Amino acid sequence: MGNRHDDTGTPRLSRRAFLGTTVAAGGITVLPVPPAVAQTPGAADSAPMPAAAGEPGRPGAPNAPVTLTVNGQRHQLALDVRTSLLDALRETLHLTGTKKGCDHGQCGACTVLLNGRRINACLTLAVMHQQDEITTIEGLERGGQLHPVQAAFIAHDGFQCGFCTPGQICSAVGMLREVADGVPSHASADLSGARTVSLQDLSEAEVRERMSGNLCRCSAYPNIVAAIRSAAGSQR
Repeated sequence: MGNRHDDTGTPRLSRRAFLGTTVAAGGITVLPVPPAVAQTPGAADSAPMPAAAGEPGRPGAPNAPVTLTVNGQRHQLALDVRTSLLDALRETLHLTGTKKGCDHGQCGACTVLLNGRRINACLTLAVMHQQDEITTIEGLERGGQLHPVQAAFIAHDGFQCGFCTPGQICSAVGMLREVADGVPSHASADLSGARTVSLQDLSEAEVRERMSGNLCRCSAYPNIVAAIRSAAGSQR
């Protein structure tokens, strides 16, 4: 079909002819760029990206002054308020003896002592412990002498790859204190506290139950239990 004419005799482009002309010309319609969007060449590369709110290490991150007492030393730090105690120890203070295993509180590799009590460092924030005494595996020895539990682990070969060992030792130190304080376990015959378990009669079943939160992928459990019972005997 060709062009049509209106009543005045002026040629009028038909719809089909218009579409054909548009396709032949490339079918591209160029729209003007709004002034607010228009950029000069290279502007996208040079323009700074807006800082994500609260992203660590970038402007706007919620850093705060934090004072931690670790192994008897006070440390003045500036930390993202969301930093776990584990990350503060490893990444900021470089106390890498405390290991990051599962980072979900399931393996016990990150166990440290908080005021003498064992905790998973991956499950708590550093800013929560500014008034506490934190002890890591590096702080157990005194005057160049190994802690009795450390010495027992060596004597009884209580480790293989060694990855879980710092957490095992810290947990064992805390656990022996619990026994000395008369804290029962699910393996204790008397849970009322009237008849407590002592370090002198700490059985294999008691050790296994009390240490069940610390996993050893190498399965060195028999030697770990023997080491802990030996250390308990030396602390009577």
